[in-house]
Amino acid sequence: MTALHSRIRRDIESRIMSGEWRPGHRIPYEHEWMDTYGCSRMTVNKALRSLVQSGLLESRKRAGTFVAAPRFHRAALEIPDIRAEVEGQGLTYRLELLSRHRRKATEEDRALLRVPGGELLVMECRHFAEDLPYALEHRLINLAAVPEAADVDFSAEPPGSWLLGHVPWTEAEHRITAINADPAMADRLHVPENAACMALERWTWVDKGQGEQRITYARLLYPGDRYALVAHFHA
Repeated sequence: MTALHSRIRRDIESRIMSGEWRPGHRIPYEHEWMDTYGCSRMTVNKALRSLVQSGLLESRKRAGTFVAAPRFHRAALEIPDIRAEVEGQGLTYRLELLSRHRRKATEEDRALLRVPGGELLVMECRHFAEDLPYALEHRLINLAAVPEAADVDFSAEPPGSWLLGHVPWTEAEHRITAINADPAMADRLHVPENAACMALERWTWVDKGQGEQRITYARLLYPGDRYALVAHFHA
């Protein structure tokens, strides 16, 4: 005979896995489960505690228990394709193009992309996994190196996915830092103000034997409690 706390756990798991309860959904309070199953608070608490430990639920003090946001992992040293990452988790990907400008490189742009000048395509994007913001992206594309980017509809295809599929690169550099979300970042990522976020900056370029040509600079911001970088090494 199945223990009652296991039945409660399976009931909650099935609603989460089926998509009936989405990330951020508050599940019924303990006394509601007690009424439904005619059991003690200890039995309910045992079921909920096991789901919190497994990462399916999160408990928030004085607010209740909620379906946890999925935690994503990425190998630390690869060039990411955000759309492929999200869809690889079995989740629905969505892109929101917040802004797009073609302009001469400003002093700040030149410092970020490490180019002396020229025309750039400058974009701000928000990537979603299901209904949750997955990452914010600030991207510069050097139109001297990739002139065809000026005609691409980046509201339909993520910039990173398009670049990986159309533009060869020979070298890349990553810089990973931690920052606290300012009010604008917090609003766009659906996290509390000052929440810890991971910032991944990336430069890619091509060396054709006559000096390097910078292709793109991107800064990707991820909610710190929903993302992890993983590296595996061999001796």
